[in-house]
Amino acid sequence: MDPAELTGTVLRTVRSAAVGEFGAPVPARVVVERPRPGGSGDYATNAALQLARAAGRDPLDVAALLRDRLAVQPGIAAVTVTGPGFLNITLLHEGDPVEDALAAGDSFGHGDFLRGRSFRLVADEHPRALVLADSLRRLLLAAGASLGEQGDLVRVTGVAAPTGAGAGRGLGELPPDVLRWAFLRAPARQRPRLAPELLLRREANPLFRIQYAHSRTAALARAAAALRIDTRTGTRADGPPAAPPAAPVRHTRSDGVLLAAIGELPAVVETAARRRAPDRLARHLDVLAGAFLGAEAAHPALPSGDEEPTAVHRARLRRAAAAGVALRNGLTLLGIRAPRHL
Repeated sequence: MDPAELTGTVLRTVRSAAVGEFGAPVPARVVVERPRPGGSGDYATNAALQLARAAGRDPLDVAALLRDRLAVQPGIAAVTVTGPGFLNITLLHEGDPVEDALAAGDSFGHGDFLRGRSFRLVADEHPRALVLADSLRRLLLAAGASLGEQGDLVRVTGVAAPTGAGAGRGLGELPPDVLRWAFLRAPARQRPRLAPELLLRREANPLFRIQYAHSRTAALARAAAALRIDTRTGTRADGPPAAPPAAPVRHTRSDGVLLAAIGELPAVVETAARRRAPDRLARHLDVLAGAFLGAEAAHPALPSGDEEPTAVHRARLRRAAAAGVALRNGLTLLGIRAPRHL
């Protein structure tokens, strides 16, 4: 289950309770986000507090009802109530996302839910429609579908034209990656904004942040090789063994956020293919890049000075390598470069 699907599940559950249990106004939206420091689970929401205010009920009673209803939804492992009525949601995780990403390599994020299905893509002769069609082609193939002259028709028509300062200049003047990102980041029916900020090489620019994050994972892979650490196994390739762990390696909060973002990629790709929405994948790559950069800033993967690499360093280098796989594969599905140097 990806974040968008979880938000939809929470919203449907809240709306059902609002109408069926409390006779309260139906909320237009709910907020589902990563837990704050000290929180638990994969995601948290204040939906119970929101519904309790509208219904004039005790927030803890509302939270208990929503907890019981959410806990039986597919893809959810557990739901707990904390504080005045916050819901902390733990998703079902199958396998180890780091191991999955490193083992699958270039096919990580791909699936087979469309295996046996055939599609025929038809796009308007508009630059944005053609870019969307190309990304949809990549997503459908990654989902196991086949493309050709026969099959279910997928039309890419009526997409919104771009706005912004860059819309009046020739589209050919913009770097291909920038143009594709602008076209794909916005949902097809929204007008993408070709703003000068898309050209800035700083972390406030989402495209630069994603490509920079990938280049950092590549730099860490080179550093790991220099330390004779095999990121596939987390062991020293030769020379003296790395320092053994004094205790099992524990995940910090930032590690957990990164692991969740890596593990969600296959579900995000499936949703993007199923809903013909590359923007879902673009947004998730921004989340993944932020999770990686945040984890690396909080707890660097490399030892400092003359320090020998420990089990913790090796585990973080493996996570960085897995994040690199996920970022590279996601960018490839969007038709955007994943630079090793930036």
